[in-house]
Formats: sequence, C-alpha cells, structure tokens
Amino acid sequence: MKPLRPRLAPTLVLLVLLPLMITLGFWQLDRGTQKQQLLDTWAAHREAAPMLGTDLSTLPDPDFRRVTLRGTFDPDHTLLLDNRQRDGQVGIELLQPFHDQPSGLWVLINRGWLPWPDRRTPPTYTTPRQPLTLQAWIYVAPGSAFQLGDTTPTGQWPRLVTAVEPATLWTQLGRTGFVQELRLDPGPAAYRLDWPVVNMGPEKHLGYAVQWFAMSSVLVVLYLYLAWHDYKKETPHGRGTEPAERT
Repeated sequence: MKPLRPRLAPTLVLLVLLPLMITLGFWQLDRGTQKQQLLDTWAAHREAAPMLGTDLSTLPDPDFRRVTLRGTFDPDHTLLLDNRQRDGQVGIELLQPFHDQPSGLWVLINRGWLPWPDRRTPPTYTTPRQPLTLQAWIYVAPGSAFQLGDTTPTGQWPRLVTAVEPATLWTQLGRTGFVQELRLDPGPAAYRLDWPVVNMGPEKHLGYAVQWFAMSSVLVVLYLYLAWHDYKKETPHGRGTEPAERT
C-alpha cells in the first residue's frame, strides 16, 4: 500500500468543507423528521372531534386541532399577508380578528387566499357583519416563530404584513387573545383554502440530505485521487527507485 502525499491546499479545503457538508446533511435529516412529526400530528388531530373555543386556553396540546367558534369578525383590524402565490398568481392571505362569544377570547383567523394582480388598487374582500358559527384549525408554522412585519405605517388599517405574530397583535390592540393563527375550514366567510401543511415535505429534506452526503463522498474521493496523483508525480519510477550512478 503506497503512502499518499496530500498537498496543503486540498487538505485545508477538505477540513473546511467536509464537516460543513456532513452537518448540512444531518440538518436536512433532522428537518425531515420534524416535518414528518408535524404531518403525523396534523393527521391525528384533524380526525378528532372539534373542540370548543372555551377549550383553547386549557388544552395542553392544541396544535392542528379543529375548533368550533361562535361570534363576529372585527373588520377594522385586518391583516393582509403579502407575497402569497397560487398557480403562479400573486396575492395575499386575509387575516381578521374574530371574537368567540362563548369564551370571550379573540382569535386571529386566516380566511384564505385572494388574488392581488394590481398593486395600485387594494385587494377586494368582504367581511360578514352578522354572528357566525365557524370551524377552523390551529396552524403551527414549521421552523422559527413568525415576527410581525409591517410594510405600511403603524396605525393604518388594513395593514399589509410579511409575517404574523398573533400575540404581538393582541398586545397592540390591548386584547386577550389566542397566540396561534387559526385557518378557516370551508364554509361561511372562507376564500381559497388550499394551504400545504408544510411548504417542503419530508421527502424533499431526505433528498437534500442524500445530496450533501453524496457530495461529501465525492470530495473525499477527489482528495484521495489528488493525493495519489501527486505521489505518482513525485515517484515516476516507483517508490525507492534511485537513479543509477555514472561510471
């Protein structure tokens, strides 16, 4: 087995890139596991009977559970969640506070997607004024929590936002409210509702992990090839061969 003679530059590249690629591969595997757990929880809780709004503050594990609410919308504090696309069309998601009368709790309900092709005119929507009985489900965002991001001056309504944090909204309005977004089921007041539970499925993360591990393997093979190639250049006549002395 002939020794390898790696050069300094390829060795430094290997020491920097190989741990990074392996870390990214395991990170993708971990993200895939988290997404699968979210999907499993969503499937299990969606099959359960809807709970009442009065249970929102006491239920230990409310994620993705269906809720029956009775009350009215607040049309004066509407949030328009920007940069949402469907079928290649730009648009917004319409979120409005809803006051659940049996519990006295405010919830932020996502009523669905609306097209917004012309930014020079506001999106068109209507808000029911009469009391409604609605069914919705508690949305859990994968990854880090949303932060409130206004793109219009504070105090103007409806407010165009790039992300939503319900707890921050309730603090601004001085109300007692539920700290997670609810997404409306088909029925009264609903617009287009075809949300994915997660934007990227577990299989995508698995595929990316395989790619990172494959690139790690290629990097190691390339490193060994270059080291062996350099060794052959330094010993063209074989290891230990010395030039013959002239007489």
